[in-house]
Amino acid sequence: MKLKQSPEDFSVEELTDVVPQPSGAFALYRLAKSGWTTPDAISIIRQRWHISPQRISFGGLKDRHANTTQFITIENGPKKNLEHQRMLVTFLGHSHEPFTSDQIRDNRFAITVRELSATAVKAMEFTIKEVRTVGLPNYFDDQRFGSVIHGTTFLAMEMMHARFESALRLALTAPYEFDRASQKREKSMLNRHWGDWQACRQQCGKGSSRYAIDHLCANPTDFRGAIERLNMELQGLYLAAYQSHVWNRTLAKWIEDKIPAKDRVDIETRLGSLPVPRTKIDWDNLVLPLPSARWKPEADSPWLPYVEGVLAEDGLTLATMKVPGMHKPFFSKGDRPVCLKPKEITMEHDVDDQHLGLRKAILHFDLIRGSYATMVVKRLSLRTKH
Repeated sequence: MKLKQSPEDFSVEELTDVVPQPSGAFALYRLAKSGWTTPDAISIIRQRWHISPQRISFGGLKDRHANTTQFITIENGPKKNLEHQRMLVTFLGHSHEPFTSDQIRDNRFAITVRELSATAVKAMEFTIKEVRTVGLPNYFDDQRFGSVIHGTTFLAMEMMHARFESALRLALTAPYEFDRASQKREKSMLNRHWGDWQACRQQCGKGSSRYAIDHLCANPTDFRGAIERLNMELQGLYLAAYQSHVWNRTLAKWIEDKIPAKDRVDIETRLGSLPVPRTKIDWDNLVLPLPSARWKPEADSPWLPYVEGVLAEDGLTLATMKVPGMHKPFFSKGDRPVCLKPKEITMEHDVDDQHLGLRKAILHFDLIRGSYATMVVKRLSLRTKH
């Protein structure tokens, strides 16, 4: 099976009930892109239109390796379009409030899965029927864990355990698969000169890493202060990755407790396998809170034993699931639906024009915001006995 062989194979479009208005404090735009992350695209818009970060708002982060369409607002933004390499910003009108994730009704996907045998296509057709009836766990998928080094070390874990030097070194020097050549060189330099902050400063480029190094030049052992000078969005992503991992493990333990092994299958992720029920379970209306010190569960909460068990494995409790001595960043607060049921899911298949003798499947479905289409594809691609 091959996924995202080209950007055209993976398309996602935000759906919203927001209607452009003739006037309002915020200009509303449609951002269509391919080959750019959402932050990269926002950065280009800011540079071209000389916009401060505080004026731009958007609802979700969309994949680099896909054709994506989403909405953004700019406070007092220009009434014009912007075209850049594989990116088009279209002015739609005005809004009286900034666009956020709350305005995303659903995300609509069109996904081509390639290099399938005829048997795999038949299995996928059967699994679609199963997913329509049972649903699947609303797990966070691999994209959420890009900051996890070698699939094991969570930077947030180092921060929560007050190992701030270790956390900073991970943030500034750990390799990332999409690092540019200049970023690789800077990380190598920082590793070589770690502790010699003046030498690091002389060779460090601009950006949040430079702010952290500047702070260490004046305060050589204040690693917590250096972390506070990193990009706030990145700091939030570090915490979100660990929180999502705890959420996944909590739901996995609950499913293993409720569903016999013979009635479930496993989905593989970069952080390990996760169980998926194949039989009907009473979970359509269940929500699992995002775990953190900010969650104050009742003593009889059915989720509490599972969350506590997961955190105990990491040497943590709910009360200690925060970064000591730092007011920001902090873990998100809220509930996440346990069950994911793709809406209007359909599949068609045809000869795979890129793989001789094999088939391709074209999937169409809508998902609630915050859910992962790649998790749906993984579930549909599992070979199950029937």
